[in-house]
Amino acid sequence: QVKLVESGGGSVQSGGSLRVSCVASGFAYSYSTYCMGWFRQGPGKEREGVAAIDRDGSPRYADSVKGRFTISQDNAKNTLYLQMNSLKPEDTAIYYCAADVRVPPVLALAMGGYNYWGQGTQVTVSS
Repeated sequence: QVKLVESGGGSVQSGGSLRVSCVASGFAYSYSTYCMGWFRQGPGKEREGVAAIDRDGSPRYADSVKGRFTISQDNAKNTLYLQMNSLKPEDTAIYYCAADVRVPPVLALAMGGYNYWGQGTQVTVSS
C-alpha cells in the first residue's frame, strides 16, 4: 500500500523560508522509478501544481514559484523535498505530495498525472 507522508509545514513571515518533506513507502517499484510532484491548495482555491521532478531528476516549476522554490529528492531515503524561499502570503496553502510511475511531461503539474497522494501539510505565510 502506497503511503506518502508530508511534514515540515508551519507558519513563517513573508520573505522567510521553509522546507517541506515527503516520505514515500509501499511502492511496488523502486522509488527512483517514480515521478514525484508537489501541489498546493490555498483557501477557497483549487489544487494546483507547484513543482515536479521526473525519473531522470529533471525539475519543472509553476511560473508563480520559479526562482523561489526548489524541488529535490533523496532516493536512498525515499524522500522528496520542497525548499521554499522568499515566501509570500499567497503561498499560504496545504501542500501535498504526489507520485506515479509514468507521468507524461505535459501532465507533470496536473492533478490528473498522479494516482498517489499524501494528506498534506499546512504552510502559512503572514505579511
